[in-house]
Amino acid sequence: MSLNKKSVDDLNVKGKRVLVRCDFNVPLKEGKITDETRIVAALPTINKLLADGGKVILCSHLGKVKNGPNEGESLAPVAERLSEKLGKPVNFVSDYNVTGEAATKAVADMQEGDVVLLQNTRFRGKEETKNGEEFSKELADLCDVYVCDAFGSSHRAHASVAGVTDVVRAKGGECAVGYLMQKEIDFLGNAVENPVRPFVAILGGAKVADKLNVINNLLEKCDTLIIGGGMAFTFLKAKGYEIGNSLVDDEKLDYCKEMMEKAEKLGKQLLLPIDTGVASAFPNPIDGPVDVAYVDADKIPADKEGLDIGPKTQELFANAVKSAKTVVWNGPMGVFENPTLAKGTIAVAKALAETDATTIIGGGDSAAACNQLGFADKMSHISTGGGASLEFLEGKELPGVVAADDK
Repeated sequence: MSLNKKSVDDLNVKGKRVLVRCDFNVPLKEGKITDETRIVAALPTINKLLADGGKVILCSHLGKVKNGPNEGESLAPVAERLSEKLGKPVNFVSDYNVTGEAATKAVADMQEGDVVLLQNTRFRGKEETKNGEEFSKELADLCDVYVCDAFGSSHRAHASVAGVTDVVRAKGGECAVGYLMQKEIDFLGNAVENPVRPFVAILGGAKVADKLNVINNLLEKCDTLIIGGGMAFTFLKAKGYEIGNSLVDDEKLDYCKEMMEKAEKLGKQLLLPIDTGVASAFPNPIDGPVDVAYVDADKIPADKEGLDIGPKTQELFANAVKSAKTVVWNGPMGVFENPTLAKGTIAVAKALAETDATTIIGGGDSAAACNQLGFADKMSHISTGGGASLEFLEGKELPGVVAADDK
């Protein structure tokens, strides 16, 4: 699936005001950025627009902003780090209104090659509500051209992602996608729609409910579907196994049976854990010491809880990856935040790092695991958007992509 959308390469931005929706939703600890991956990912698009003589206005959300604007979720630390990365000053407009007088003045004063960063877009309240229409118009008033490069937010039809495009287009402006968006869609799109086979998909994480449509969609596309993590126990229970106190979604047992039948009917391999790491209780704190025993998946003691895949399963999953030409992975194999229970996730990451296949990590916890475990540079592509990549793997259209102009 190629992205038949205008990209920054199709724009002439010289002397124009370009509003770029970035994904600067970076983790902060005591006001300091602990992982700058998303800032680095935005640089190619920003540098391209600056080199072409654009006046670059950046916007993004940060955090969940539950109780109104607060300094703890200000984009000030991003402005500082971005300025270092770009090697030039970034004019940060700290106005909580985001598009108020201060922003209007800062943009009016811009010269070609200048950079302005607006305050956290979520400070304006819920962007998808009625308030979003007004906000969309105000954002559009600041620019001549709009570029969406925030894949991590592209599954949300918010003012700064999709709403603004209608207003920009109505006044004769262009709407395009940035390099990061293009890369995400190229990798994920080709993996799902046109994979080099064998195509292996690996799904983990806690809940089956979060991945209902992904399982269904991927079963039709892939050759082998591997299921690990907490969600595997609902499948194991659906097979009639005793799963003790393991995480289970009893309402999804029939669904799991259906998916196993579907795999068989389509001639697809569906791999589930054959052994599991069990403990008496979930570790508290999550990274605290825990006594783990390994048992066959159909012999989990009634008073124990499965928290990771076992060594036999690690080998089974790694062998499936070895023969693959395309691998998509979304969701850890166990409680990877705990050193004792990270073994399954490490084994899968290691298998992906050692294969020659195209390896695509679908954001979220899998991306965090690859980064923390030191395997990131061995992967073909690590998605910057957990929720967006999941919806993409479900086969959904993403509002942020749909909203860009067709070529």
